[in-house]
Amino acid sequence: MTDTARTARTGVPERPTLDGLEETWSRRWQEDGTYAFDRTKERSDVYAIDTPPPTVSGELHMGHVFSYTHTDLVARFQRMRGRTVFYPIGWDDNGLPTERRVQNVYGVRCDPSLPYDPQWQAPQAPVDDAARKDPTPISRRNFIELCERLTVSDEQVFEALWRRLGLSVDWSLMYTTIGSAARATSQRAFLRNLARGEAYQAEAPTLWDVGFATAVAQAELEDRERPGAYHRLRFHGPDGREVLIDTTRPELLPACVALVCHPDDERYADLVGTVVRTPVFGVEVPVRAHTLADPAKGTGIAMVCTFGDLTDVTWWRELDLETRVVIGRDGRLLPEPPSGVPGGPYAELAGQTVNGARRRLVELLADAGDLVGDVRPITHPVKFYERGDRPLEIVSTRQWYLRNGGRDADLREALLARGRELRWVPEHMRHRYEHWVSGLTGDWLVSRQRFFGVPVPVWYRLDDVGEPDWSHPLTPEDSALPIDPSEDAPPGYDESQRGVPGGFVGDPDVLDTWATSSLTPQIAGGWERDPELFRKVFPMDLRPQGQEIIRTWLFATVVRAHLEHGALPWHTAELSGWILDPDRKKMSKSKGNVVTPMALLAQHGSDAVRYWSANGRPGTDLAFDPAQIKVGRRLATKLLNASRFALGLGAADALRAPATTPLDRAVLAELASVVAAATAAFEAYDHTAALQATESFFWRFCDDYIELVKERAYGTGTGADSARATLATALSVQLRLFAPVLPYATEEVWSWWRYGSVHRSPWPTTYEVNRAVQGEGDPALLRLASDALGQVRRAKSERKLSMRAEVPLAEALGPAALLDQLTEVADDLRAAGRIGKLDLLPDRTTELVIACAF
Repeated sequence: MTDTARTARTGVPERPTLDGLEETWSRRWQEDGTYAFDRTKERSDVYAIDTPPPTVSGELHMGHVFSYTHTDLVARFQRMRGRTVFYPIGWDDNGLPTERRVQNVYGVRCDPSLPYDPQWQAPQAPVDDAARKDPTPISRRNFIELCERLTVSDEQVFEALWRRLGLSVDWSLMYTTIGSAARATSQRAFLRNLARGEAYQAEAPTLWDVGFATAVAQAELEDRERPGAYHRLRFHGPDGREVLIDTTRPELLPACVALVCHPDDERYADLVGTVVRTPVFGVEVPVRAHTLADPAKGTGIAMVCTFGDLTDVTWWRELDLETRVVIGRDGRLLPEPPSGVPGGPYAELAGQTVNGARRRLVELLADAGDLVGDVRPITHPVKFYERGDRPLEIVSTRQWYLRNGGRDADLREALLARGRELRWVPEHMRHRYEHWVSGLTGDWLVSRQRFFGVPVPVWYRLDDVGEPDWSHPLTPEDSALPIDPSEDAPPGYDESQRGVPGGFVGDPDVLDTWATSSLTPQIAGGWERDPELFRKVFPMDLRPQGQEIIRTWLFATVVRAHLEHGALPWHTAELSGWILDPDRKKMSKSKGNVVTPMALLAQHGSDAVRYWSANGRPGTDLAFDPAQIKVGRRLATKLLNASRFALGLGAADALRAPATTPLDRAVLAELASVVAAATAAFEAYDHTAALQATESFFWRFCDDYIELVKERAYGTGTGADSARATLATALSVQLRLFAPVLPYATEEVWSWWRYGSVHRSPWPTTYEVNRAVQGEGDPALLRLASDALGQVRRAKSERKLSMRAEVPLAEALGPAALLDQLTEVADDLRAAGRIGKLDLLPDRTTELVIACAF
């Protein structure tokens, strides 16, 4: 029977191609519900994934493709292992990134004082730079509607990319972090935190981003190296003594409330307990001692201002110092001086930016003779909000906080214990969690002074003069959630009482986006909304995520689950490594070195890109390498062609027949060990090792085994039947081993000769492979045959002969025992090598040598 005839009978295409497979199979998978979650199963049959909801504020990049492919590999493996996989997808669409994108795209800004205009029309996007520099003010509701419009279009683009990549999520489980269910969940959790005393409100020094005009949490900080300068200032001590201090922030001199030195610093021991006068302003401030003062830094004595940095906050709190705030929320010095500071010199600074005030105060210090020596330029770390572009200030504001162990030793220890309960992949990532939790200095600031987010769900009574009663917030009924206190009235009030004495006012803030994202297991799992579903998926099995958000997303989710459920939110956390550019630098939008994936998916195919991703282990960095993507495409193409060839030999008709010849038994024995290795690797969340084991066998199978047996498989008799049976078993097993990594190519081949989807087929087992072997199989025999055939090929290559060239005589030299083994595969070797006569010459060499005569 000819190859073409066999191909036609089994429905295999004459020229298989990867092109178009994504569109075909993505549609089929959706139509057939291939990846639908089965709610009828019990918890023991469920594998639940807390999928990261990507931030919808721009483009996905190769880092997303890298990490989300890793999650999909796990999902596909677990599904083939017989679990019903709860694999939702969400979009993180609220918060600052979305607001900033709307501002830039449409040239608008939110002004909550403006009334809603239902007739307002957004300008054609994108707008020019002039519109961005002079944005149009619009009402809060108009602004939120614009945010919602943009996120919907962004989400459609994201969904198209994820579908093309082949993520096996159940799209019916999709959610958004600004959606009704997410808002209700977030508000419900916050109100329960409030009822238990875990959420509280306080007026306190707050890290403030001037550009975004909002408070920032400790977890969102990053240090950036920035140029600065040391200025040496002369303070005036008792009996005319001068006290010199070094500072990088002379503009905060009017906010100075103390000088502080180390308790053991003998240079200043006699000053502790006395007062000194500040230069320019002449304000008396105390000299105090504290262990955080560094005798080796500067002059060894520091100026405490309210507030220059977080150390100032610590000194202010622990030494019970006065408060003299001079910087406002707009980043400018306040128009009026703080109490006790003379208005004359302060008027020179009022209303100026920080930089402007710094320049002017340096001039005033120089004029007064209190600027000592030259200004010394330095480069030093400055705190920024991770998404901001201006240094943070510390201002005093009223904010909502959630207890996270930063000020509670017992809670801190409980959260550290949760970290030890969790399975970390890789294990060393646990130390990052412990380092973060152990280093917390305050509770989690969860309120934000923004607009597009989940509203803080409380109101405040107004007294007879219209002042809010902050200490007794009004809360909604659980059944009313979600609510917006800026539009909804509290129980017992109506809208006419808003903002009037004796009435109420809504909390104007929204919750930090992490305060909602930290509840993704509850949002996706239907907490309080679908109790039966929640029972089956919580705690979830897996949290896959980036290592850089251990301190934010992972830790915050552990906090919320611990406080609400007294449990971990999942059993395992799998952390991604970084994607590096060709110069081994981390890819990031801020560095401008990211690569967007859609063009690569179109050019090389999704399987090829997934192959590149699968070559990166959890927690290990991977360089973006187009060459490796090409290797992936070559592998997927080879899988199509080798499958076509094997099926053309009649393998489809021999699927459950036994392998009887020594070489056939050997290849299946080797395959059984590959199945064991790949299975163990996937169970250990090491998809890279699973791929390497599978791929290594596949190339030997194609290059050696198929070449060795194809002549026999074309024939008739027991030997031919054994070859076709082996090809069938090996093809079936390898398609399933490759299925998590190459979902499109494997599904295409599976459809040529098997029923259903390969992704709903059972994961192969060693029992299944060994059952196809009649007798025992020795993997060493396959390696021996491959070695012998390889030597024949090299001999032809050295003589620049075709691989189809005849070899009149070949001599096999080697140990007698080895040649005895070779006799078991001698017929296949002669056929594959086109050897006329094969002579065996035992004990002439210590290892196998095939000498070819032409």
